[in-house]
Amino acid sequence: MSQTVDRALSILPRLAQGPADLGQVADHLGVHKSTALRLLRTLHEHGLVYRQEDQRYRLGARLFALAQEAVENLDVREIAHPHLVALNEQVGHTVHLAVYEDGEVLYIDKVESRYPVRMYSRIGKPVAITVAAVAKLLLADLPEPERRTVADKLDYPMYTPRSTPHAAAFLKELATVREQGWAGDLGGHEESINCVAAPVTGTDGRVVAAMSVSAPNVVVTAEELLGLLPQVRRTADAISREYSGKPEKKEASR
Repeated sequence: MSQTVDRALSILPRLAQGPADLGQVADHLGVHKSTALRLLRTLHEHGLVYRQEDQRYRLGARLFALAQEAVENLDVREIAHPHLVALNEQVGHTVHLAVYEDGEVLYIDKVESRYPVRMYSRIGKPVAITVAAVAKLLLADLPEPERRTVADKLDYPMYTPRSTPHAAAFLKELATVREQGWAGDLGGHEESINCVAAPVTGTDGRVVAAMSVSAPNVVVTAEELLGLLPQVRRTADAISREYSGKPEKKEASR
């Protein structure tokens, strides 16, 4: 039975290279055509392969539907949480995870600081979209026309003198964030709070979430917080690899 399953699954990577006829599939598996036909018929019955009018086989629509469903059901929060906890244990500051949904950026996870001074952010609460570091990362990943549309519709409250004042400035900042691959909020929402953030990406390289480390000035300076950026980015990369199912990169031997 295991050999049959192995052979059937081996057909799928072959068809991913393009349509193939029965003889080509049989040659690929190293089996008789009758065996290849039985396997193809079973896969066809489950919608995983499709027989074209020219009698060649290609991948079936059901396979793509299953793949899409699997991606949609990935829980980035569940995957990210242990990494957020580990980073919090290393640095001691508040760690957030946020996503962009229906025109809002929402916190979906938070690990509290170990210091007495706490932040008022809450899971499920929208962030200040024009100044928050996680929001900048999520919006910077949008296609340019969509970025402009979103920016033009936003209000730009001046929470502090460092807040983003208008759409043109916001778009310029998003372009910078997109190029450098990280974002910061150094007193833009609250003068006493600083934040650095890094993106979590999916299999297609698009940003699916953003994670950040935040701390008040009385605990750590803005410069010291920026010094934690490499750790934040490494954590985001680790979450991205696990979310995408990619193997961990190995350092080249010297």
